[in-house]
Amino acid sequence: MPETSFSREEIQSFAQLSPFELKDKFIQIAKAAQEDKPGQKGKTTRAMLNAGRGNPNWIATGPREAFYALGYFALDESRRVWTADNLGGMPEKQGIGDRFDAFLRRHPELPGAELLGRCVSYALDRFAFDRDSFIHELADSITGDNYPVPDRMLTHAEHVVRGYLADELMDKRPVPDDRLSLFATEGGTAAMCYIFDSLMKNGILHKGDKIALMVPVFTPYIEIPELDTFEFEVVNVEASLFSETGVRQWRYPEEEVAKLADPSVKLVCIVNPSNPPSLAMSERVANQIKEIVATSNPNLLVVTDDVYGTFVEGFRTLAAEIPRNTLLVYSYSKHYGCTGWRLGVIGLHDDNVIDEMVAALPQAEKDRLAKRYGTLTLEPEKIRFIDRLVADSREVALNHTAGLSLPQQTMMVLFSLFDLLDEGQAYKHRIREICHRRLDLLLEGAQMKISDDDKRAAYYIELDLLAEAERVYGKPFAEYLEKNYEPVDPLFRLAEQTSVVLLNGGGFDGPEWSVRVSLANLDDLDYLKIGHHLRSIFQDYAAEWERSKAGD
Repeated sequence: MPETSFSREEIQSFAQLSPFELKDKFIQIAKAAQEDKPGQKGKTTRAMLNAGRGNPNWIATGPREAFYALGYFALDESRRVWTADNLGGMPEKQGIGDRFDAFLRRHPELPGAELLGRCVSYALDRFAFDRDSFIHELADSITGDNYPVPDRMLTHAEHVVRGYLADELMDKRPVPDDRLSLFATEGGTAAMCYIFDSLMKNGILHKGDKIALMVPVFTPYIEIPELDTFEFEVVNVEASLFSETGVRQWRYPEEEVAKLADPSVKLVCIVNPSNPPSLAMSERVANQIKEIVATSNPNLLVVTDDVYGTFVEGFRTLAAEIPRNTLLVYSYSKHYGCTGWRLGVIGLHDDNVIDEMVAALPQAEKDRLAKRYGTLTLEPEKIRFIDRLVADSREVALNHTAGLSLPQQTMMVLFSLFDLLDEGQAYKHRIREICHRRLDLLLEGAQMKISDDDKRAAYYIELDLLAEAERVYGKPFAEYLEKNYEPVDPLFRLAEQTSVVLLNGGGFDGPEWSVRVSLANLDDLDYLKIGHHLRSIFQDYAAEWERSKAGD
């Protein structure tokens, strides 16, 4: 294949963009390459293979059917209270449990009704809910006829989601004698924004403070600290270990993690399992961070984004290992194929260092915060940080209308309850198998080697092309690539010559010559094709290297 039509200077300029913005450029290039060329009119156009974004191509159908069945029941309840043409009333609580049972008996043919019934029965048994109270919350919430009360999260919904997180993110071993309080948010992205915002507004973080990122990491965690609002000093904790020449482990050396022991490091952001390497944190590293918090940096705050935790067997979040210091972020988007629903939570244990740090602020800061939150209560100093997050999300003044919409919370509850049933567990294992099968096909086509790791989520894979160059052809070839091409040159070639779109790993603070492949959003055999295209591009570079040596 020929070299890319873009000059090195053009590639250098585009490389300054965020990987997600650069992806849009690759899509433009790939689409342009699909158009008919002179003398090729009418020929079959090759398909664009966009493995740049992590939106999965699966959805969980069962809990959605249960959601729609619940909607029919809720409308039945509304019309029972008041009906006039298209006008209905608000569902009533008294006796709603018996009416729910009767509805399910009358409509055995309704898709989702049977699963809905089992979800409700499971919740009543496990959480010992009052039957009428729980079913009324479901019916009223899916109708969306009230503001969220409590604003942070509905009472029964919080219990259910807490149980789901305990099973899936804490390996069924939640922190004893301590409650995880939850704030339902518009996906993990809103959770990230709310956390940084409230830590600043409450005087826990200040502009210019030193924070750490465990890299490679999801790009917004890199870009948010650079904003003029924060201008944080960032320390990178790099996953720089190799298992052999040319094969990265994507694991953190002890000396890198030791950077967190510096008391001037106020906060560390972690995506666990990582994005893009897609590996759950090792027990060794978790224990090292735990020891650092117990000794040299007791006020270190940990923000752990665990959206991919359900893709690793036996996963255990740092929120369970270091509960007093950790803010948990979780999103339902990837596991359930529901990115458009915007379903996420922030979790913080009731016994936490943030509330202690707020209580220990200088009196002037306490006075400032008392004024900020004084319209919410006569004792603003007693407002917990998890509730300050809610107020800050609506600039305090609109706290009375804060909270995630009730239909969204209902969907979150049904996703959670589905997972806790046998068919939800079967679904979980099926999507894990899909990701690993696609990874195997990609590697078969690319003929690349990765490290063996039983904590691999395989939602993404990050491939270091420079390390692979050294593994296959030796260090001189790797040095040739570095000298003669920009690190994103392979991505421009893939887009222009094969209509394959991948993301640059350097944009995640990974190695500059690495690429991120999403294993979630294309058909299985597409990954075999992408692998073949990667190998072909790689061979083109090798041929150019050989020609350069012949010309010397």
